[in-house]
Amino acid sequence: MNLSDMLLRELASEANITRRVLERVPSDKLGWKPHEKSMSLGILAQHVASTPGVIASSAIPDSFRVEDFAQDAEPASTEDILRVHEASMATAKSVLTELDEARAMASWSMTAGGKPMLTMSRLDWIRTYMLNHWVHHRGQLSVYLRELNVPVPAMYGPSADEAG
Repeated sequence: MNLSDMLLRELASEANITRRVLERVPSDKLGWKPHEKSMSLGILAQHVASTPGVIASSAIPDSFRVEDFAQDAEPASTEDILRVHEASMATAKSVLTELDEARAMASWSMTAGGKPMLTMSRLDWIRTYMLNHWVHHRGQLSVYLRELNVPVPAMYGPSADEAG
């Protein structure tokens, strides 16, 4: 199994879990925030839905301007979020399918104002931000669901709502 295949396998596994969480987002609560400094439920769900495709796309060039990251839009419905998730997954799969080991290990940079902000291997960028950052925000989203008394789906084993 090559590097691309391993990343695709992990992406597929996490995508299935993510979809289960996103399906639980109530359309009538998209503006809800647990705190005034927090993202709204809708923005957070949209961020979770879009992250893999956005990060994978940003890994294509050898550097990416932080200014080119678009803010996640407020979705109108859970269906909108799920459509963004599907498109994001298609983009991420496409990019990872084309990723060979030499390109994965090559240096990649994010710039801000024309200056390097961070530099790492393309693989580290993908692992850290496309996967780890994504899972982090999915966990955050599960806490939002819990606060709204929405049953949290199983992720890596049964949840308190799906135990037994």
